[in-house]
Amino acid sequence: MIKFISFLFICFTISATAQNDRRMYDIIKAVSANRIEADITKLAGFGTRHTLSDTVSSTRGIGAARRWIKQEFENISTQCKGCLDVFYQKDLVKAAENNRITKDVWVVNVAAIQKGTKYPNRYIIMSGDIDSRISDPNNFTDDSPGANDNASGMAGALEAARVLSKYQFENSIVYLGLSGEEQGLFGGKGFAKYAQENNWEIIGVLNNDMIGNIQGVNGVVSNRDFRIFSEPVPPTETERQRNRRRFYGGEVDGISRQLARYVHKTTKTFMPEMNPMLIYRLDRFGRGGHHRPFNDVGFPGIRIMEAHENYTQQHQDIRMENGVEYGDKLKFVNFDYAKKLTAVNALSLASLAWAPPEPKNVAIGGIVEPSAKLKWDPVEGAAGYKIYWRDTTSPNWDHSRFVGNVTEFTLEGIVIDNYFFGVATVGENGHESVVVFPSDVFR
Repeated sequence: MIKFISFLFICFTISATAQNDRRMYDIIKAVSANRIEADITKLAGFGTRHTLSDTVSSTRGIGAARRWIKQEFENISTQCKGCLDVFYQKDLVKAAENNRITKDVWVVNVAAIQKGTKYPNRYIIMSGDIDSRISDPNNFTDDSPGANDNASGMAGALEAARVLSKYQFENSIVYLGLSGEEQGLFGGKGFAKYAQENNWEIIGVLNNDMIGNIQGVNGVVSNRDFRIFSEPVPPTETERQRNRRRFYGGEVDGISRQLARYVHKTTKTFMPEMNPMLIYRLDRFGRGGHHRPFNDVGFPGIRIMEAHENYTQQHQDIRMENGVEYGDKLKFVNFDYAKKLTAVNALSLASLAWAPPEPKNVAIGGIVEPSAKLKWDPVEGAAGYKIYWRDTTSPNWDHSRFVGNVTEFTLEGIVIDNYFFGVATVGENGHESVVVFPSDVFR
């Protein structure tokens, strides 16, 4: 009886902590629209941030922009007594690599790493893009303010660093400015390679690309809707994994899709006024973003962005034409909305960085039985585990059960044929890992 009461107390404590962690609400309040506005204004003020633009000037071009970003990260680090490791990561891209690189260029990323106290080699990344462009992707001299695309995402990464650097986390967080996006996703390719070479364990990449527009070209205006793009399964999966999917399901349950669901759940828990839209696609139709290079090598990554785009303000020469004002100008950015999406990112980063690692080797059984069985490897630092399940046509995990600190459990009366299942690790603070879809089957 005492053991049962203790188990109930642990279940209640973990559940309550997860939903009532006051730090999460403090993080939301700490995000500043004024600081985001100042950062976007500064970035747009560099005239152009085209990847091939001036690198010598202190006031114009991508060189001046990235030096300012690095200085801002260093200032933040000074405020937190050196908690950020700030550095450039760069790769030389040759002119012959594609028709948008007209001369050899160093593609330079700016990174700020906040090391985790317990799992320093596990990283959750929030990225924004430094570079901008206008109608001609090779025009690197004319004005290209790129206020929304993508000074907004870069400003979000800076603001998240300001807010979260005031806390300590078990896992590491990377605040990242990527270059070369408009020329072919070169910055992301370079940093993904850097992560591989340094044997990083990537929890996930939150790529923010355009988080400041609320008025769509279709006339819809909303400061609450936003989209989360994610690929269904990694392109690096094996033939065995593909065959298992055919018989056991999982077509929409890859690591990036689970990351998307995590952001969706975190948002609905702590910012219920927001409307996160899960988009079951790698990116917008026929277009790309900087999460893709990470996906290409097998890392989980998603794109977070506004729901209602205005194409007259993207990749456009600054002009007035037939009564329509074209160009990605500062005047079109909604800073309060950018604040909200920055808070969405900061919450997700914090929750993941405070969570223990996800369970490994999750397996499922229960064929021709009235119950579903799951088992997994133990995780160091786990207070327990939560089993999730949902209808096979449902986009989100509809049901869950905390099962305590065990490594196998049977869901009595839940027929395996009718649902999809997953397992998450729960920490003593109530924060959970990303849900893991079973990768094996047992009898």
